[in-house]
Amino acid sequence: MSKEIPYIPSIENIKLAAQNIKKVAAITPLNSSLRYSKEFQSNILLKREDLQQVRSYKIRGAYNKISSLTSEESKNGVVCASAGNHAQGVALSCKLLKIKGTIYMPAPTPNQKVEQVKMFGEDFIEIKLIGDTFDDANTAAVKDCKEKNKTFIHPFNDPKVIEGQGTIGLEILEQVSDPIDYVFLAVGGGGLASGLSSVFKTLSPNTKIIGVEPEGAPSMLTSIKNNKNTELEHIDKFIDGAAVKRVGDLTFAICKENLHDMITVPEGKVCETILELYNKDAIVVEPAGALSIAALDFYDEDIKGKNVVCIVSGSNNDITRTPEIKERALLYANLKHYFIVKFPQRAGALREFVVDILGPDDDITFFEYAKKTNRENGSAVVGVQLKSSKDLQPLISKMKARNFYGDYLNNKPDLFQFLV
Repeated sequence: MSKEIPYIPSIENIKLAAQNIKKVAAITPLNSSLRYSKEFQSNILLKREDLQQVRSYKIRGAYNKISSLTSEESKNGVVCASAGNHAQGVALSCKLLKIKGTIYMPAPTPNQKVEQVKMFGEDFIEIKLIGDTFDDANTAAVKDCKEKNKTFIHPFNDPKVIEGQGTIGLEILEQVSDPIDYVFLAVGGGGLASGLSSVFKTLSPNTKIIGVEPEGAPSMLTSIKNNKNTELEHIDKFIDGAAVKRVGDLTFAICKENLHDMITVPEGKVCETILELYNKDAIVVEPAGALSIAALDFYDEDIKGKNVVCIVSGSNNDITRTPEIKERALLYANLKHYFIVKFPQRAGALREFVVDILGPDDDITFFEYAKKTNRENGSAVVGVQLKSSKDLQPLISKMKARNFYGDYLNNKPDLFQFLV
């Protein structure tokens, strides 16, 4: 065993995990994507882990871990902290194995997610809503384990969990006839990346494994650059299935050695991909599930003519997030812009702005007037959606020429978030 890596997942253990989970985890399809293959001039295959019963790959690791417990450990029960896919995997595993589990979630967790976990776990799980953040829930879960001698089911930093997730790698290699050049997969805590990369390192060492993180939560990339596991102070939690402040110590050591590259993708690009998959392919994915496909744009030259697999990791998308997904996609595409507009206090000013300044295809999507004084100009926050990103500079020029321009908010995140 390497001094650098405290634990190396063996092919033998991952094969045992595959046997262990075969009654509960589906062998998910590896489908060719005609649209993406044409776009990137390559053979793009989608590994559809979003089609698992719990709509993510997390059932693999959770079941493999919980089923490995001794009779004494099973009797004492298990605990986890999660508001997402891991909670659902643990809940279903508890029901199937008839083991009592307690799942800690932050109090603001959407009711839809809470009900989903209840559905999978039924009477075998108890949900406790604790604190405002995941860290609050996690602290309470660890405390519960210590006080009542329960087993903590970690979402990624556990050998049995890593081995369970690694079974995806075995399946992929059994489903293809030609060598795979690239595998793109989302990296949150690193469990999937650790298990799958270990399989490919042994059975298909020429395959390049590309880890993909959200731009707002680059914990694995930062750790690899620093050559030590590094906790981030702040993260953007939008891509909640892959946004962690600190990856696992086990997973960091494995990924540092096994991954060919770690890249980040802007959250807005991920939102574009979510909408594309829904509108063009009728595939519903959660933000983390779209990460691997969103990354293809940043590797377009490298993957030409290659066999490429993207892991579609999950589809637990909350429909109430759709407006924010659309907003982020438009902002990323440079089609949605917010301004402070100074309207002269005279009749016809608004009409002049709409008719003479906005283009024929421009659309006002947000308008909040803030006239609170007797000054000659009254300000409004105005959101404008353009048909083409090339229309932005002409719009700004016309606003300045007619003295309507106050400020541009898209590049002022603090003010932007406060006003819009």
